Formats: sequence, C-alpha cells, structure tokens
Amino acid sequence: MLNINFVPDDYVKCSESRRTNLMYLVLFAVVMTGLAGSFVTIKVRQRAIAAKEKFLSAKAAQAQEAIEQFEALQARRKVMLKTALTTAELLEPVPRSVLLASLTNNLPAGVSLLQLNVIQKEPRITNQVVATSKYREAQDKKAEDQAKESPEKLLETYMDIEGVAPTDLQVAAYIKQLSSSTLLDNVALVESKEHKMDDTTFRQFKLTAMLRKNIHLSSEDIEGIRAKGKTTAWSF
Repeated sequence: MLNINFVPDDYVKCSESRRTNLMYLVLFAVVMTGLAGSFVTIKVRQRAIAAKEKFLSAKAAQAQEAIEQFEALQARRKVMLKTALTTAELLEPVPRSVLLASLTNNLPAGVSLLQLNVIQKEPRITNQVVATSKYREAQDKKAEDQAKESPEKLLETYMDIEGVAPTDLQVAAYIKQLSSSTLLDNVALVESKEHKMDDTTFRQFKLTAMLRKNIHLSSEDIEGIRAKGKTTAWSF
C-alpha cells in the first residue's frame, strides 16, 4: 500500500530543529547548573579555609606573643644575674657574687629570680639609760673608736628579692632554704601574687632578708659557692 505524507517538509525540518534546540537548551541548563554548584561549593570551601586560616593566625600570634614575653623575662633575668655578678667585687663582709650565688643555689625546682636589690644601712640605735660605771663607759668608748676606724663594719646589709614560682609551696620551700642558710637572717615574705599568662598560672613573690652579722667565709667556701652559683644561674 502506498503511504502518502501530507506534512510539508519545511514543517518537519522546523519540528526537528525545535527538538534539537530544546535538547541543547536542556543540556546547557544542566551544564550551567553543575558549574554554578561547583562555584558555590568552591566559595564555601574558600570561606571555611579562610576562617580556619584566620583562627590559626590568631593562635600563632598569641603563641608568638607568649614566647616573646617569656624570652624577655629570661633575658631580663640573665641580664640581672650577669650584672649582679660583675658589679662590685666585694660586699663587706661577703662578696656580692657569693651572696647572689647563695641565693641561686637555694632555688627549688621551677623557681626563678627576677630582681635583687642589696642595700646597706646603719643599724638603728635605741635609746638606753646611760650607765655610770667605768666599765660601761670603757665599752662605749671602745665601740666608738671601732666605728671611727671601720664604719663599714657597723653597716647592716638588707636584701629585697623578687622571683616567680609555680605555686606557694615552692615559695615556702625557698624561704625555708634561705632561712637555713649560713649567710642570711630574718628571711620574710612580703607578698605573693597570682599571675596568669595564657593558660599558665604562676606566683610572683617578694622577700626581704638580712645578711648575718659576723660572717666569716674561707676562700674555699667562697670559690665553691661561686662555682655552683654560676653553674646553676646559666643552666636555666
């Protein structure tokens, strides 16, 4: 049987062209949707990475600041120790370097010195009833003559000690060790305050002490204290 197509060829071609164009539009839409999704995903990841990078940079800056503060503290302590060791050769009746070495030798674990002030003062004179006996007059005359010949022997040496420690237990241990020292007397705690640097908590303390009177050290004792003090001081 003969099939006769009554649809014009132009209409058929136009229909096929429309279907082809529609297919291209659908494919283009799919591709653009995929590209848009990829773009959005990349932007979200970039923002997340930027936020994480900003957080890490802030943490690194905090860590760097803490390191710089710690290094400044260590540099200050080392300068203080070096200056004290090279200051006056003698501090009557005990050399200054020997005194500093003794303070360093008695440091418990975790305790560091920050500052040391040494002051010499004249002893306080209390009012007393004047003795009329010749013996008392002779003793007073002898003491007066000694003071005129060697006034530095009458000076009393006081110390202000500042440092840091992990807890008050180490501060108490340091006070106990200094109190048992043969060089120091009247060791007392002035204050102990809590300080915090980042997540680290420590105690900053201040002590006062007095050099014992009538101290006599042999050359062997002095050299031993100095050697041990230098080794301890520069090993921090």
